[in-house]
Amino acid sequence: MQNIVIVGASGHARVIVDILEKESKYLIAGFVDSGRTVGERIIGYEVLGMETDIPHLAIIHKIAGFIIAIGDNNVRALVAEKILKILPHAQFISAIHPHSIIGKEVYIGAGSVVMAGAVINPCSTIGNFCIVNTKASLDHDSAMGDFSSLAPGVTTGGNCYIGEFSAIGIGATIKHGVTIGAHSVIGGAAMVMQDVQAFTVNYGVPSKKVRSRIQGEKYL
Repeated sequence: MQNIVIVGASGHARVIVDILEKESKYLIAGFVDSGRTVGERIIGYEVLGMETDIPHLAIIHKIAGFIIAIGDNNVRALVAEKILKILPHAQFISAIHPHSIIGKEVYIGAGSVVMAGAVINPCSTIGNFCIVNTKASLDHDSAMGDFSSLAPGVTTGGNCYIGEFSAIGIGATIKHGVTIGAHSVIGGAAMVMQDVQAFTVNYGVPSKKVRSRIQGEKYL
């Protein structure tokens, strides 16, 4: 099995460790996290260094791939960009929990994570660096743009589109055929009945626009 490094060492990273161990496709060399102490051990694995150490670590540990364990969509994108600047040939792996359900003709992009109990129904597409969290479901013929995320318990109908960088909050429901604009946030437990504008925050039952937001604004 090839060696990989997990970038980020938060609670989200712990879930990714669990997925990777259950998949048994890769060997985890350790973590990279600029906010942690080198040598610190987290859930059985060592912090090897910070992001700027990646080129050196890739050589000495014979690293074949990376996975970014950061929940915030925009921060995940910034870290991916930083890694590719310092190591242009870096490869990003995906992590798919064996207790998720993946339908026929589903595409899952590089760097994406599908957690336990998630359901991806047939003919759906998940872009690069996406998160489909615990028990979330993406119904048939739906798509997620790059760096978008479904929080735990999200349910979408079929033929939905989640725009790039958009975040769907815990337990939200999206009606069949709805498009969520890029860089938008849907609040927890919202019921989305119609298309959502890009760069907006929406919540409620039924969901309504509350305000506009800017790219990179915190939502977690």
